Amino acid sequence: MQTVSDVMGAWRLYVVALLIVVGAQLIGIRQIDVGVGTILFLPLLYAFVFGLLLNPNVTGRVGKVLRAHDVRVASPMIVVAIMPFIAKFGTTIGPDIEEIIAAGPALILQEIGNLGTIALAFPIAVWVLKMGREAVGATFSVAREPSIAIVAERYGLKGPEGTGVLAVYVVGTLFGTILYSVMVSFLASLDILDVRAMAMACGVGSGSMMAACSGALAAARPEMEDTILAFAGSSNLLTYATGMYVSLFVALPLVEWMYRRAHRDETAPTTGGKR
Repeated sequence: MQTVSDVMGAWRLYVVALLIVVGAQLIGIRQIDVGVGTILFLPLLYAFVFGLLLNPNVTGRVGKVLRAHDVRVASPMIVVAIMPFIAKFGTTIGPDIEEIIAAGPALILQEIGNLGTIALAFPIAVWVLKMGREAVGATFSVAREPSIAIVAERYGLKGPEGTGVLAVYVVGTLFGTILYSVMVSFLASLDILDVRAMAMACGVGSGSMMAACSGALAAARPEMEDTILAFAGSSNLLTYATGMYVSLFVALPLVEWMYRRAHRDETAPTTGGKR
């Protein structure tokens, strides 16, 4: 737990963050034409990359600029920093509530899409990467905070399932936002998917990923910015509300069944967080 003195003493962190923001804004929005589509590079993307390069846990040479202590202080502050953006989503949902209600079934059924992580990732994890029970924690969800809580309660985070979910959580935090913003801008330029559908896809239950995705989509379709933010915010809220139950009662039992089928010779794990 961070103390007030820890937060106040991390002055290097605040200076570096300010320089990153200024540098990213000076670069501005850039675009690259790729075949029939276009990829937008937003200041948010540059900020993520700069932050990654300046993380002493990733590139040790910058340890004199930022220390491990600064990184530990920064982690819980992400939630605080993202709150104004989440609040903005709340203000856009109200004016577009009728349009959101009209798309109600689509918003609810989108939760089925969370099972896509199993269909895509589980075969690769087990048969290509030859992962053990780490595959259970890594592939039953998009591995955000509710998923970590489920694994911690059922298996404990010190076991292989905990290793799997935490590994995907870290990778998603570091690279998911970058991939999300680039991918959605390219898909938006192809004009083959409804913008509202892509906005709903932004809400995967992660504030940083939603911000990157909806920001890139709004930059590609500025005339629909309010609609994009409203649908992304509603989708993210529903994912938080229902995603945990889908993961707990549908996705995790399904992955366990698939893993037992793939590894018939293994015994069942000890549950209840006592590993």
